Amino acid sequence: MALPTADRDARELVAKSCRMLGGLGLTKAATGHVSQRSPDGKHVLIRARGRDEIGVRYTTADQVIAVDLDGKKVDGADGLGAPSEVFLHVHLYRTRPEVESVVHIHPPTVVLFTICEMPLEPLYGGYDPGSLDLLLKGIPTYGRSITITNFELAKDFGAAMGDKSVCLMRGHGITTAGASVEEATVTAIRLNELAEMNFRAHQLGTPKPIPDEDIAEFQRCRDKRPRGENVHMNSTWRYYADLSGA
Repeated sequence: MALPTADRDARELVAKSCRMLGGLGLTKAATGHVSQRSPDGKHVLIRARGRDEIGVRYTTADQVIAVDLDGKKVDGADGLGAPSEVFLHVHLYRTRPEVESVVHIHPPTVVLFTICEMPLEPLYGGYDPGSLDLLLKGIPTYGRSITITNFELAKDFGAAMGDKSVCLMRGHGITTAGASVEEATVTAIRLNELAEMNFRAHQLGTPKPIPDEDIAEFQRCRDKRPRGENVHMNSTWRYYADLSGA
């Protein structure tokens, strides 16, 4: 049976996010998954795992399946199933109605900071205000280096993430949440940029955070923007889509 156009488009958007994140090297092989609420709001569309899956970088809409809000598969090819960490996604959709998309990936540079328990610092402002904004809003860390394979662990993870748009996972990866696939994806990319710049700065010497007065000015400008406005989101999504070949 042919899928409704809105459903096909939603699956293609999830697949495109996967191709972007894989193409940018933010997750490897078949690890990681992107999801979003289905257009009817009753299911979650998520990148599948299983014997017939292909790498994240090569995800197609056919590799995106639907699961119910218990994490159980409701459609998709026989060789595809829900990822073991589907509970992480479903728990966030259950408990945070504002969340429409979840990204879980394993960016190596970010993982290194969690392993070494080194904080990400505000080393720049105008270079990339979007990633600085993430840091100033707070980036929590889930301290266990495990996979989230049941609802009990998902609840623990959700408590660590709180109402933030991003959470680090020690020795594991990151999870981002957003009001759209584009937002959750760009948030993951911006977090990685923050980590990359911190990493390179430590290689050169002793990084010096920007002064408090500059942070205050940045926050003042941010707070003047209309609530909910995410400046340059669409152009940033398009740029990284083209850069990654997605």
